[in-house]
Amino acid sequence: MNEILNHSVHKPEQLVKQLANQFGFHYCGIAAAQPLDEDARRLEKWLQQGMHGQMYYMERHFELRVNPAKLLPGARSVITVLKNYYPEQTQQTSAYKISKYAYGRDYHDIIRTQLNSFFDALKTQFGNINGRGFVDSAPVLERSWAQRSGLGWIGKNGNLIHKQSGSFFFIATLITDLVLEPDAPLAKDFCGSCTRCIDACPTQAILPNNVVDGSKCISYFTIELKEMLIPDSMQGKFDNWMFGCDTCQDVCPWNRFAQPHQEPGFAPVPAILNFSSKDWEELTEEGFKEIFRHSPLKRSKYAGIRRNLQFLQQPPDSL
Repeated sequence: MNEILNHSVHKPEQLVKQLANQFGFHYCGIAAAQPLDEDARRLEKWLQQGMHGQMYYMERHFELRVNPAKLLPGARSVITVLKNYYPEQTQQTSAYKISKYAYGRDYHDIIRTQLNSFFDALKTQFGNINGRGFVDSAPVLERSWAQRSGLGWIGKNGNLIHKQSGSFFFIATLITDLVLEPDAPLAKDFCGSCTRCIDACPTQAILPNNVVDGSKCISYFTIELKEMLIPDSMQGKFDNWMFGCDTCQDVCPWNRFAQPHQEPGFAPVPAILNFSSKDWEELTEEGFKEIFRHSPLKRSKYAGIRRNLQFLQQPPDSL
């Protein structure tokens, strides 16, 4: 492979992107490793307003989030890669709803392996370079780096939107001391005057001026909230979402360009596609651990899934 790459690619940036594609990533962009000063101000204001709810981990390591040199001394470039997870098949329409990102195996494991292989290939090509890869598991503002590297814009719903492929992507980041020419960010966002995501959000979590109140998001309540009680004020507003929520992505016009992924690891767990609401309600803890042992659903644990189900089963007028 090295000989082919060396003969067919001349610019280092082209080589980086070709390697990213070979290791399973659909898009790759490059940004200069500079402090995210504007993003830091926005994040600080968002945290001060309490829009992170009980996601207290977002308050920690603030400097690491906004300055790549704090994560990797000598950092020169931030390489961002996108991996498609849009499924070919979706759930039964009458079943409790699961966010599409959680249909298959835990994406952290799959992408981390591919990102490590990608970085190993970069070291083979460029020599003794340093780097750190991140897959939604460290204080890195992935969407900001993706935007800076020209991979899309951050929509009103807070998701990165790629003009050719929509927003059903995982984002991974590789900070390195390799000097690369950065890509140009998009000159503007292409949401325009569209407000479909704002209008469709079941809990009114999407606010004007590209702000999402995370403490009102269904994904927050069904995944991140660790308390065993979901606030009564949310009763009747979850639109049958049991784990996560895709409403703002499903209504986004740019996702008409989404194409099914080809990643075997993201193939849906059969139960995701086949379970009826009754199947979910009758699922035992042993069954849950067996069926979803490699699934993102294990993050909520069986107790969290039961809590979500019980909340959805409670009639809105029962309070």
